[in-house]
Parts: sequence; C-alpha cells; structure tokens
Amino acid sequence: MSIFRPISISLSPNTEQDDVWLAFRLLFQPWKWRRGLPAGEAESVLEREFAKYMGVKYAFALNSGRSSFLAILKSLDLEKGDEVLLQAFTCNAVPNPVIWAELKPIYVDCNEDDFNIDVEDLERKITPKSKVVIVQHTFGLPADMQRVMEICEKHNLILIEDCAHALGAKYKGKLVGTFGKAAFFSFSRDKVISSVYGGMAVTNDDILGEKIKAYQKNVGYPAMFWILQQLMHPIALNWNILPTYRIFGKYLLVIAQRLYLLSKAVHWKEKRGRKPGYFPKRMPNALAILACRQFEKLERFNAHRRKIAQLYATGLQQSLYDLPGDLENRESIFLRYAIKHPRAHDIIRKFWRNNILIGDWYTNPVAPDDTRLDKLQYDEGSCPKAESLANVTLNLPTHIHISTREVKKIIELLHRYASE
Repeated sequence: MSIFRPISISLSPNTEQDDVWLAFRLLFQPWKWRRGLPAGEAESVLEREFAKYMGVKYAFALNSGRSSFLAILKSLDLEKGDEVLLQAFTCNAVPNPVIWAELKPIYVDCNEDDFNIDVEDLERKITPKSKVVIVQHTFGLPADMQRVMEICEKHNLILIEDCAHALGAKYKGKLVGTFGKAAFFSFSRDKVISSVYGGMAVTNDDILGEKIKAYQKNVGYPAMFWILQQLMHPIALNWNILPTYRIFGKYLLVIAQRLYLLSKAVHWKEKRGRKPGYFPKRMPNALAILACRQFEKLERFNAHRRKIAQLYATGLQQSLYDLPGDLENRESIFLRYAIKHPRAHDIIRKFWRNNILIGDWYTNPVAPDDTRLDKLQYDEGSCPKAESLANVTLNLPTHIHISTREVKKIIELLHRYASE
C-alpha cells in the first residue's frame, strides 16, 4: 500500500493500465470521439454485446444512466404530473430524470437489511396517479422482485429496474434488468464497469424499443470538449492525482474540476433538480470504446467483488457492525460492501485520515449531502428508515484493485475503531 496513493472507493476504481493507455491513444484520434468511422461503430458493438449478455431484444447506449432513464420515461405514454414511485436512500440521478420529464417523484422507504425498496410502504403510497415503479438494486444486492412484480401487476403499474449498481447480479437465477418493462444501467466512474460517463437502456418491448431508438437518434452526441474531459479523467487520475493524493493530488483534482479540465460526477444544477446541457445525449464513440474494453472484464470484476465481500463477511462476523443479511434467491455482486454502525460517519473520517477513502453512500435520503431535498421534492420524515440508514451506513471497497492484504488492514481498523 502506497503512503501517497489512497485506498479509494470512488476515484475511477475499475481503471486498469490498459484502460488508461486506451484513453491516452484516443486523445490523439479526435475523429473517433463522437461518431467514429464507420459511424457509431463502437456504440453499435457495445449495444449488440450488451443485448446479447442480457438476453434482451433492444439495448441503447447513452451518455449516462440518467440519460438512459430519461429516454425510457420520455418514450412511455405518460402525462404531465403522473407519479413515479422510487425509493429513498438513492442518488439525485434517479429522481432528477423524473422531474425533467415533468412527472412527480413519490419517495418510498427502504428495507434496513438489503437497502432496497420496502414493498409495504410501496403499496401504501400508490394512488390513482401512480403509473411507474422504479426498483433500485442498491449496492448490487437484488431487490425482492417477486413481491414487487406482484404489486405492479395488482395495481397495473409499469416496472422499471435501476441496475446502476447491479450489472451481473441475479434474482432466482435471472439477471436483474430483465424483469420489468425496461431497465437502465450506468457506466460512470464508480459503477460496475466504467467509461467515466455512459449508460444503457434495455427493453424487450417492441413499441418501447422503437420509441427509445428514435429518442436516442434525436438527442445527438455531446460536444467534443465534454468528450475530451472524460478522456482526460482516467489519465489524470492514474498518472497524476492518485499517485500524489496524500500530498497534493486531492488539490490537483479540485483545481482540474474548477478549471473544467475534468468533469464532476454530479453537476451543481442536478443538486437543485435542474438539468445540465450535456444530458441527455447519445454515448459518444470514444466512451463506447472504453466501455467495450471494460465490458470484456465484467465477469472477472464481479468474481473479485464477490471474493472480497466474502472476506469482509468472514472477518467482521464477530464484530460490532451489522452486515448484509443472506438474501434468499439472490446472487449479489457487491458493488460496495455496505455495513452499519451507530458511529459510521466518525469511523469514515478516521479511515480518511489514514488515506483509506471508504465510502459514505448515502449520507442523505437523496445524495449527495448538499442536494436540496426540497428541490428534489423529498419531504423530510417521509422515509424514516432511509433517513436512519443515511446516518449509520458505511461501505467498503470491493473493486479489482483491492487486495487481500488491504482487506485485512481495513478489517483490522474497523475492529479497532468500533471499540474506541
């Protein structure tokens, strides 16, 4: 473990050296950035391979998970003000597309054992205006799809799966993302596979597929400068920022973002319910090339995540932490290994002082913590379990760069800090 380079959970954790060199080569091939030659080549390859993996008819690449979600919402026959039920203990990237589509987000509480939607609260909050249910598979732990599907069928609701954390996870042996009318995935910098920005919308519905295809075509590609920002991200992070993080690398990151040399994961407008100009857009060819490379590594990445999660489960079995429960009929991928402790935020700060940047997803019922909850139409007190989890949850890294030795170090410190 380097004394300068942090053990991190969110700073492009999937990126390997071949990914960095791929981004570097693309810097000098601007003709490949937007559409590529032939037009949209990598975008089409990614869509085809993704649809094949998922076993679905249609897959459409866009420049983020929220663009993919927005494409689905805008392609459904919904009216202004229709209600979309989604869980709290989430990121503003989920309710924002609902607001941008002029629909109304209705927040549902979550379970304390698996961080996923509470089906009893879901049923309580259904009204005649309810049209859509969003099921989030939090941290790569599949939701209880059997019960959710029963409720959707009973109340004639459209089911959409949020698989941003869960590419490769299964429920009853079936991949999540294949249970509802549609699903969306994210390839952002800290997701299951990463192309800095990127996402996918999938469906088996022929009519919906045609509408999403038309929507994707109409939104066009992002600007060249925006693409440049994303290509610079893995290069700057791995060659400049992370190796010097404890000395001045963290300040380099802030400066680069303020000078717009690198993009932020969440634009300030999104924290106010507003839409940045670079959403929604198609996935540019350059980022599709990065995503294709990452997609080839998916099974290896997820096998490693499961291995690391098992090490945490064994090492923390006799501890003061609440661990994720055994989820019947569910094959989790553990994008992060989430645990609970009454002093979670204090423990996180102690880790950070040791250059171990363990995670704080989510410190708000709608994250990040400086999100204006009123602008995201969240009523404080409406989801008490989610609000409680925001105070007691911390999550541990499982990505490909976390070694067995580092896991042992993290477990040792967790035991020490819990008893202090």
